[in-house]
Amino acid sequence: MRGPGQGHGFQPAMGKLKLSTVTRLFKLILHKNKWRIALVLLFILISTLATLASTLFTKTLLDDYVVPMIGQAAPDYSPLAVALVKLAAVLIIGTGASYLNSILTVHISQGTLKTLRHNLFEHMERLPLSYFDSRSHGDIMSVYTNDVDTLRQVIGQTIPRLFQSLVTVISTLVSMLVLSIPLSIISIVMAAVMYAVTRKLGGLSKKYFKKRQEMLGKVNGYIEEMVSGQRVVKVYCHEDKAMEQFAALNEKLRSSVYNANKIGNIVMPVNGNLGNLGYVFIATAGAAIALSGLTGWLLCGLNGSVLTLGTLVAFLTLHKNFTRPVTQISNEINSIVMASAGSDRVYDLMDQKEEPDSGKVTLEKTGECQWCWKSADGQMVPLKGEVSLSDVDFSYVEGKQVLFDINLTAYPGQKIAFVGGTGAGKTTITNLINRFYEIQDGKITYDGFDVRDIQKDSLRKGLGIVLQETHLFTGTVLDNIRYGRLDATDRECMEAAKLVCADSFIRRLANGYNTVISGDGGNLSQGERQLLAIARAAVAAPPVLILDEATSSIDTRTEKLIQQGMDQLMKGRTTFGTIAK
Repeated sequence: MRGPGQGHGFQPAMGKLKLSTVTRLFKLILHKNKWRIALVLLFILISTLATLASTLFTKTLLDDYVVPMIGQAAPDYSPLAVALVKLAAVLIIGTGASYLNSILTVHISQGTLKTLRHNLFEHMERLPLSYFDSRSHGDIMSVYTNDVDTLRQVIGQTIPRLFQSLVTVISTLVSMLVLSIPLSIISIVMAAVMYAVTRKLGGLSKKYFKKRQEMLGKVNGYIEEMVSGQRVVKVYCHEDKAMEQFAALNEKLRSSVYNANKIGNIVMPVNGNLGNLGYVFIATAGAAIALSGLTGWLLCGLNGSVLTLGTLVAFLTLHKNFTRPVTQISNEINSIVMASAGSDRVYDLMDQKEEPDSGKVTLEKTGECQWCWKSADGQMVPLKGEVSLSDVDFSYVEGKQVLFDINLTAYPGQKIAFVGGTGAGKTTITNLINRFYEIQDGKITYDGFDVRDIQKDSLRKGLGIVLQETHLFTGTVLDNIRYGRLDATDRECMEAAKLVCADSFIRRLANGYNTVISGDGGNLSQGERQLLAIARAAVAAPPVLILDEATSSIDTRTEKLIQQGMDQLMKGRTTFGTIAK
């Protein structure tokens, strides 16, 4: 019996990007990168100031060198040559700083994404099975790929550009005010208009980018389901239906992407035209002031300088530098909004509650085949294999109880079979014993210890489980058997295979025990796959066995062949088995 909602999409709540999410993202970026970030900021400052120096040199070039040399019979170019050499040196330094900045930024961004993926996977491994039962596997995978990737451009490009834009705006504004106060006012007004447009359009596109990420996850989830269930699709000739459903999901994805981009993509052209309009206003006003010959501190710069031709040319360049950050932000608006939606989904997964484990009792192996419980006070209690359920109630969803007052005791070495129809709760009971799910009422004990007082790792090491749904991992046959006990030798794995009569079919494979299994063992029969799963439990040599319809996919002849081996495996062990009626 599985929890409700199997296959439903992962749908975090819609809403604006939380400040806590931004804070957590920045903390992750700062982690182990403080000195690199300090260097990046320094290199950005150097490259920005170098660009500013080259812009201001335009005024010096015109007013101090070009204009004075006009009309001279034999102009002296040596001072100009010296100035150009100095400017070249400044630009070379700025170029070097930009290169070092880009190298460090790549290192920081890739290192941060590596850490984020590691944290995601580590947290996911601690989540309860109920989390995976209620979400599409493809949608969870989309968090690792699409949502994490949306942060790559923001961390590697957008954030550094925002700081560079801040430095550029401040330094350029100061320079503009020094050159001309009235022209600076015009430039500030135009920048404010551009900022307002960017903020308004960015807010409108946020919800569509959120929808885009969700639809991308649903499309990935559907593809994952169709790939894993392709055999069923073909058996029932549902190819056309599958294509029809995919086309509907694909259209919803296209629509959400279109709605997001149709707003985001008009931001830059609008701001570009506003910037050009400001350029015209400044050129017209500057020419009028320069030709009028009027003076006064309101018509001059902070240093009292009169507006000259060189000043006007330099100011027009500064105006572009001043409004360029707004235009750059406009260009990055899509990636910023998309990353905010992606980070919401990433941290929604990170905020899922981990599987609780407050147990203090551990399972220790004190000697060869001698297992003991180590209680919280350090006492060693020999493991016997007695499992008891007392007045156990359970429900997957609150208000919909599926198990009522279950009472049973399995004594050491005893075999207990749960027999019933599909959905009767056979598998649910075994899942409660190993604490895949938590009971609502009652008590389950293992050798007298409440299973809630036993560490989950120790509890599950004391339970060998052959699941109803067999899963094989990419690797050799030996690797898959050894998954039951990672320190098992090749010989022990082969002995376990012989015990459950899997040795004969394994040796018929292309490379025997070294045959590589891929695609969840798609080239093996269901019975062969289940035999490997039983061999995996055999090599673990657990004190208690749970066989969840372990031979349901094995033919009668094969079942008889492995019965003797199973009897040897179950000898001296408490065994629970489920049998479909």
